[in-house]
Amino acid sequence: MDPRELSDQALLKHCLDSQDNACWYEFVRRFQPLIARVVARCLRRWMGHPDRSLVDDLVQDTFTKLCDRNNKALREFNFQHEHALQGFLRVVASRVAEDYIRQWKSAKRGGGRHEEDLEWVSLFFPDKGHNTAETQMLIDEIAHCLAQRAADPNFSRDNTIFWLYYREGKTANEIAATPGIGLTVSGVESTLLRLTRYVREKLGLP
Repeated sequence: MDPRELSDQALLKHCLDSQDNACWYEFVRRFQPLIARVVARCLRRWMGHPDRSLVDDLVQDTFTKLCDRNNKALREFNFQHEHALQGFLRVVASRVAEDYIRQWKSAKRGGGRHEEDLEWVSLFFPDKGHNTAETQMLIDEIAHCLAQRAADPNFSRDNTIFWLYYREGKTANEIAATPGIGLTVSGVESTLLRLTRYVREKLGLP
């Protein structure tokens, strides 16, 4: 059996069932670039161009988190479609990077909290101009999830808020000031958190 020829689901099953070093090596080889991209993009939003060693450290922290407590996160993961594992790894990597950034920002501010800080979210999109096929697939899945709320009375407004924040990179303040939104900053933040949690649940993300 060549681990390189296995699907993501089959590879993960072999890793967890057999503890085969060759399978785990393939797992790292296959997904390390994805995790590194997510970490680097997340860091760039706040730190410009992060040091390579920092990215490598956070990639290692991501793998450690995945394997913690006898691979608990991976064992409890539920494959809902063939690309689900990539989405899950993207979530875990972004959380690791976001935890680091939160600590970095807190230290930089002397332990304070910026008034615009939202609850850290795990949906991650790349910088403009760096879309990939896997990113577009995630965007399509999220759009499909949100479309299921089309009957909501404020769907058009809420959908606009979601994509202004995640795709255009606008802050809650900027969105609240956008003509036609009609919400306070707190209202925009509440909408973002509500939709983010909804998408997480629909996609089976933690």
